Amino acid sequence: MSLEAILVLAILVGTVALFVAEKYPLDMVALLGLGALLAFGLVTPQEGFSGFSNPATLTVAAMFVLSAGLQKTGATAAVGRLMVRFGKDHYTALVVVMSTITVMSAFVNNTAAVAVFIPLVTILANRRRISASKLLIPLSYASQFGGVCTLIGTSTNLLVSSISEQAGYGSFSMFEFSRMGLILFVAGVTFFLLFGRWLLPDRTVSELASTYNLGEYVTEMRVRRNSPLVGQTVLESRLGEEHDVTVLRVLHIGEAGWAPLRQVLEPDHVLLVRGEISELMLLRDSMGLELNVDFELRDETLQTEDLRLVQALVAPGSELVGHTLKELDFRNRYKALVLAMQRRGETIHDQLSTVALSLGDAILLQAHEAEIRALRRNSDFIVLDEVPGTALRHRAPLVIAILVAVVGLAAFEVFPILVTALLGCLAMLLTRVLRLDEAYHAINWQVIFLLAGILPLGIAMQTSGAAEFIAERAVGVVGDMGPVAVLAVIYLMTSVMTDTMSNAAAAVLLAPIAISTAEQIGVDPRPFLMAITFAASTGFSTPVGYQTNTMIYNAGGYKYTDFLRTGVPLSITFWILSVIFIPRLWSF
Repeated sequence: MSLEAILVLAILVGTVALFVAEKYPLDMVALLGLGALLAFGLVTPQEGFSGFSNPATLTVAAMFVLSAGLQKTGATAAVGRLMVRFGKDHYTALVVVMSTITVMSAFVNNTAAVAVFIPLVTILANRRRISASKLLIPLSYASQFGGVCTLIGTSTNLLVSSISEQAGYGSFSMFEFSRMGLILFVAGVTFFLLFGRWLLPDRTVSELASTYNLGEYVTEMRVRRNSPLVGQTVLESRLGEEHDVTVLRVLHIGEAGWAPLRQVLEPDHVLLVRGEISELMLLRDSMGLELNVDFELRDETLQTEDLRLVQALVAPGSELVGHTLKELDFRNRYKALVLAMQRRGETIHDQLSTVALSLGDAILLQAHEAEIRALRRNSDFIVLDEVPGTALRHRAPLVIAILVAVVGLAAFEVFPILVTALLGCLAMLLTRVLRLDEAYHAINWQVIFLLAGILPLGIAMQTSGAAEFIAERAVGVVGDMGPVAVLAVIYLMTSVMTDTMSNAAAAVLLAPIAISTAEQIGVDPRPFLMAITFAASTGFSTPVGYQTNTMIYNAGGYKYTDFLRTGVPLSITFWILSVIFIPRLWSF
């Protein structure tokens, strides 16, 4: 093995390790790998930066813009409201939710579709007295079913198609995936209809104060006559700075003042205070306050007719990701108070202002109705409450026509998908469906830089002989058992890598190996590439294996084991079906 191949393998191992460790953002890891390739001269500058001009990368960026046009005109939400109307009971709701999101995700970015559908599915669950946890995992999984039905369904499909074309084996057509995708869709829906009642958790939605365990952090304290707070305003007392507590309300003779920073405190005023236990006890002793031992926190304690509690999720592509509440000046910027957070099933109360936000974080907010309406319109948040039934905007038919033209012209091979997608984006800009700044904002730049950074590693694996080296070892283990056995191993490897790191990265890293393996045993690599595409686009077994899983984690009140319990048997089912049907649909 050459020195270049050894260096490429070392960079490959380091990149995968950083992906799995999740210590750095995915796009940064990809760019670190790119930097290492360039520094050691393993790729030329042209090859190193070819990821930014790769048709797959540009098409993914264009699809983000097209999806944003559908969202802005209300077309996606309108479909979701029809879903709410037709889901009458648990089984019909399950079929309607999974069918609707599958069709939508075949043509629209699935993270964008799921972002719109999460509050709608929550409403459906509440109206039909179904636990949302019975529907949100099927929502996430079915969005992945849809993604493997068309070329534009996921970035993975476009990436593998591009790699296949560059290797001289041709690109994939728009609906080449559809037959296999339909088989997996039917299997997925049947799986949940038969086993969902037992595998999916039934998490009843309790009061938000209880869900976020606020009872231990929010209490009432009465101001005694000898308290040093008497005669001071809450702002002057500097309680937030010296004791790390927040005064939520001041109650006196039946009248409540919310966020009363400039209210002068008097004896017998009752303060509703949030803070850690140790800080609350210190506040009681040092400021002459009396703890209300009989206080029981309920949602109504924190709400009035206008001031409400609401949950909001950090949306995909949100500008909040990676920033703390303090850095964002969250309270002043959004006129909302953060009471607690949940991340991957863990509730966070301590040092909230210093916690860097991540995709899918659930934030418990206290805000006035006007601010909640503003949050609903803000693409950085997914607000989990009743969604106003706004009508379709007059440009919605135009946007749908543009999307149909994009898909149709590519399907009939009038133009390549990159050309039709870019023309579709231009049509939306020229017809003022989107402003230019809205189009830029719609693109998830983390995904774009991830793809652009990781593609050169695939090139280096091919040109250095690293992919051939790995393929020879793989063929030595299972090659004698035939191409079907090799396909089964490739699918399984991709599935495991997808559940532990970026699905796009898994596909890019394994596609050159699959091509080299096919060449070693003298068969067409297309079935192997299809196995990678389907395995990388269906990550069920962990909440971090696919973005949509992360998005519904907190919204459904799930635990990590819920994804293992449902995802592992479904992944095995898809593996078996793929090994059976892929060789029949794409012969060796």
